[in-house]
Formats: sequence, C-alpha cells, structure tokens
Amino acid sequence: MLSKINIQGDKGIWTIVTLLALISLLVVYSSIVTLADKHHQGNTFYYLFRHGVFLSVGLSIIYWVSRIKFKYFSKFSLLAIYTSIPLLAYTLFGGTNINQASRWITLPIINQTFQTSDFAKLALIMYVARTLAVRQFEINNYKELILHLILPIVIVCGLIFPANLSTATVLFASALSLMFVGRVSLRLLIATITVILIGFSGLFFIGKSYPEFLPTRFNTWVNRIENFTQAEHQTEETAGNYQAINAKIAIARGGLTGVGPGKSVQRNVLPHPYSDFIYAIVIEEYGVFGGIGLLILYMLFLFRCVIVILKANSVFGKLLVCGIGFLMVFQALINMGVTSGLLPVTGQPLPLISMGGTSIWFTCLSIGIILSVSASSSPTKSVTRKTTSND
Repeated sequence: MLSKINIQGDKGIWTIVTLLALISLLVVYSSIVTLADKHHQGNTFYYLFRHGVFLSVGLSIIYWVSRIKFKYFSKFSLLAIYTSIPLLAYTLFGGTNINQASRWITLPIINQTFQTSDFAKLALIMYVARTLAVRQFEINNYKELILHLILPIVIVCGLIFPANLSTATVLFASALSLMFVGRVSLRLLIATITVILIGFSGLFFIGKSYPEFLPTRFNTWVNRIENFTQAEHQTEETAGNYQAINAKIAIARGGLTGVGPGKSVQRNVLPHPYSDFIYAIVIEEYGVFGGIGLLILYMLFLFRCVIVILKANSVFGKLLVCGIGFLMVFQALINMGVTSGLLPVTGQPLPLISMGGTSIWFTCLSIGIILSVSASSSPTKSVTRKTTSND
C-alpha cells in the first residue's frame, strides 16, 4: 500500500511512524476526558479531531520533506541555527509563560503556541552534523572545535536551560553523542561535560541553600531531584511526587494485560495524561505487554535509522540521521523512564504519541529528513543523486 503512493525512503520507518500515529489517536482519545470536561463541556471529539489534524499534517510534512534532497539541509542548518538563537532569547525573556515556565511564543492570527526549543533542537543537530562533516580536517584543533561546535551548543542549550532543563539536557547529550560519533577528541568531550556538571552542581546547591537567590523554576528542579533521591519517603501530598506516584498507580492497575482501551482511571487524576504521562495510560489500558510493544517500536525505529546510516553515501547524511534518530529515541526513553519512576519528573512528551501541535510537526520534519537521506541512498536514486563525503 505504501509503495502505491510513491513514498520516498525506508519503508520500515514509514510503517513504524504510521503505527505510532494510529496508537496516538487511540491513547489520546482515551486520555482527554478530563481536559474535555474542563474546557469543552465533555466534547472529546474536539480534541480528537484537532489531534488528528495535527497528525495528518505531520504525515504530509514527512512525505514532502522526504522528497527533498537532503544536501539542502546542510545550507539550511546555518540559517536555522542563527534564527533559533534570537528566537530562544525572545522566548526566555518575552515569551508566553505557562506553569512558571517561559517556553512558548504565541503565533498571531492563528493564536497557536509554538515551543521554540522544538525548532532549536533540530537546528542544532543539523548544524553539528554539518560542522562535523565540513570540518573533518580540523577535528583535532581544539580552538576550532570550541568556536564552531562547543560554543553554539552551549549557547542554544543555555537559552533553553532556564525554562526547560530536561530538553536542554537531552539536546546537550545528543549533541555530544553526535560529536563522539564524529570522532571529536574524547578528552575535549570529557572536559566539556565536567565543566557543565560543575556549573549545574553549583546551581543545585545554591538553590537548596539560598532559594531566594534563584528563579522559581530553579527551585522546582531542586525539589524534583530531592524527591527522586528520597523516593522511599514519597507521599501523594508532596507536590513534586504527585505525578510520579499516580503514574506508578496506573502501571500497577494495568498489570500484564491492562484494564482495556478507554477504561483508565488514572487519566482523571494524573496531570497532563495526554502528554507528559501518556505512557502511564498506555500501560494502564494495555498492560506491560502494551508498554513493551511501544518500546519495541522505538527500538525498531532506531534500528532502521542504523540501516539508513550504513547505506548512506555522505558523511553529512550519516551524521544527520544519527543525531536526529538518537535525539528522538532518547526523548522517548526519558519519557518512559520518568513514568516508570526510573528518572526524576520532567516535561518530555512521548514523540508521535503525546498530544501536541508544533512539537508533532517538528518531529515529523525530523523523520522526513531521515527519509530524505534514506531515499538518496536507495539503488533507484544512486544514479541521479551524486553526493560527496562533505555534502
């Protein structure tokens, strides 16, 4: 069926993405009951239709982006990184503040919120992939690496950090992992990580000892980390533990086979069961088997990305797929780890499953880029698409 519409790129990735979109529709429809009661008099169809539109547009984005020659993203990465930095700065100081965090800007006319970090994540990964590909001959020049790689990474992640620690951490780890794959000196990577950890540890202890000196958001991180490290003393009344405890209750109720589609109870208790904690609803309704099945889909996606990397005939293409694929799967694992109590509470959605707007579109844009690299490496395209190692 997929071949009949002349899709480009790896068919396995297309199949996985389609399955994730269908699962998303089922789980979101089940988890939006409380949200619908609160804002639209119980009209769940409104949110289901809205989510379906976002997914449909997202699939269209994948289709059209996959037909673009991926080498164009190399040049676009420069424009994207230089655009993302002022966007992040504007968001941090003048963006829309929700839940004591300024992560969004509101687009005029359509009145749709836009999380600028979604754009910045993709921009940074593309930029790092391009820089590593173009500057292979300078890979051991510390001055050039710090100027052209470390500095942009620190600036972008630093602008995301105050309002969204988890996204900044995931992006920073993904960028450094891409640098490691790109053969950057391990000594430089360790030095960079050490400096960042020392700086964050300093902020943590300042926030713990002198909370009045730091913004409210810093104190939220301190509380979440402390609550996580003192899990044995958790109570539902503690604000920082409320989400984690109710997610565990959802998992316990689900057991091996789940309570059945649409029969979740914790969707009425968990904050944001349709986004940050949607994985808890998946396990409650479909059981541990359903949760493992979803995890397997993400692992298969990563496996297909590896296949694309091995077949790609361009250094830039290989690094691009590596960075984007790792970022998406890493984000999924973070969300699952938070839900199951393995990690402190964060605000990471589950890619292509959680309800969202522009975040879904940027995820689909990223997948489209992966498929573009895959399409350029297929036998039918090898004659017409000639790329060099530094594209």
